[in-house]
Amino acid sequence: MILQQQISVELNMRNSPSDPPCQSALFKGGHQNITFHQHVNPSQFIVWELLQDGPICRRLFSNSGNFWHTGTISCNIPELAAEMIHSLFLINHSGDIFLEKHWKSVISRSVCDYFFEAKEKAVDPENVSPVLQTPHHYLITIYRDKLFFLSVIQTEVPPLFVIEFLHRVADTIQDYFGECSESVIMDNVVTVYELLEEMLDNGFPLATESNVLKEMIRPPTILRSVVNTLTGGSNVGDTLPTGQLSNIPWRRAGVKYTNNEAYFDVIEEIDAILDKSGSTVFAEIQGVIEACVRLTGMPDLTLSFMNPRLLDDVSFHPCVRFKRWESERVLSFIPPDGNFTLMNYHVSSQNLVAIPVYVKQSITFFEMGPCGRLDITIGPKQTMGKTVEALMVTIHMPKAVLSANLTPTQGNYTYDLATKVLVWDIGKLNPQKLPNLRGSLSLQAGAPKPEDNPSLNIDLKIQQVAISGLKVSRLDMYGEKYKPFKGVKYLTKAGKFQVRT
Repeated sequence: MILQQQISVELNMRNSPSDPPCQSALFKGGHQNITFHQHVNPSQFIVWELLQDGPICRRLFSNSGNFWHTGTISCNIPELAAEMIHSLFLINHSGDIFLEKHWKSVISRSVCDYFFEAKEKAVDPENVSPVLQTPHHYLITIYRDKLFFLSVIQTEVPPLFVIEFLHRVADTIQDYFGECSESVIMDNVVTVYELLEEMLDNGFPLATESNVLKEMIRPPTILRSVVNTLTGGSNVGDTLPTGQLSNIPWRRAGVKYTNNEAYFDVIEEIDAILDKSGSTVFAEIQGVIEACVRLTGMPDLTLSFMNPRLLDDVSFHPCVRFKRWESERVLSFIPPDGNFTLMNYHVSSQNLVAIPVYVKQSITFFEMGPCGRLDITIGPKQTMGKTVEALMVTIHMPKAVLSANLTPTQGNYTYDLATKVLVWDIGKLNPQKLPNLRGSLSLQAGAPKPEDNPSLNIDLKIQQVAISGLKVSRLDMYGEKYKPFKGVKYLTKAGKFQVRT
């Protein structure tokens, strides 16, 4: 599929030296001979390589001279190489299919039974395998906002390619309607189908940039809905988006604002495992920089950091110039209009991950008598002077635990008898008076003592701090003369934060 795109974009054929450049057709598969008269620039390595013999393209005839290369190329691309996603199913948390879209022939909903079997075996929805193999299909899924996006694939494709597209679908729904939920999707089902039709062409990604989509499918508003009802109109645009014809398709042309502003949110999630003594077994940080840019014209931005060297495994929005990052460790880009994800990054060095809280805990089940004891205390550790908020402890108790008689010094707790889940909602962490939860656990009569103690899952948030130490130093703008409003916010929260007992 990569070579297929290179042929269509990079070959830039001419029928004669005087003809203007034109692009060859996008090959959907099969065999085709194309005659070329190509001006060869030695620096265009990809073009030169395409004029060589290869597994998909080989020269039937060629002649070179004066930087012109003429001849005929025989292209033979397997038909299945152009197919990616055959069908898409949206499934809610309860396992009900509430929306389906087929780009080719209709596939029965029974194909989702393999997914439902895997979902039943998983401890929680996030642990369902993202790639499932069935006798005739591959199922690739993501879990977002309590919804499963399940794609049906008939041929082998890179799974991450499909996963990235499914995330683009969820992001687009979020951007259009404010949230990605079953009720919102069903309230705007016509617009959702229109978006899916534009985002995928014959099962292959076509338009996934929000700015381009908003020019083709106008976001719904109350006034527009009333007008469309009275006039019989639709949200579909009448003209081709201007971004489709430029080399920056992520930004629409003619953007104008009264108030020009650029805001960035640096959000970090801590994934950590602490042992019983409180020592760190594993720790890493997953970070993202979300941007909200509303600037007039065609601004060129440069975002600089104080300590960018601590970042590794970075991925960028297509607008970012990767060479500037490699050489200077700055983000140079012409931004999309509106909200977008500028950058994802990873901090894998355990020494750079500050653990914001410590946990003293004791969970004991006795051999004699159907009971146990629980004692948990949480305190601040490395919070950089900020307050820990939205602190919550979740414990998946053994099946033998019938009830919990506990006393919290702060917050409140609940114990679900059906799911055996104990939740202690603490709220803000007061360093002057540490929260404590202690009491007894009642076990089923005659049940053996649980072999393993449960783990504690910690949720928390810390405002105005990036726990990795990453800081934005400055934002410069070029190409426009006005001065925009600028701002940066930081947020640290727990990802998969587990304490063993």
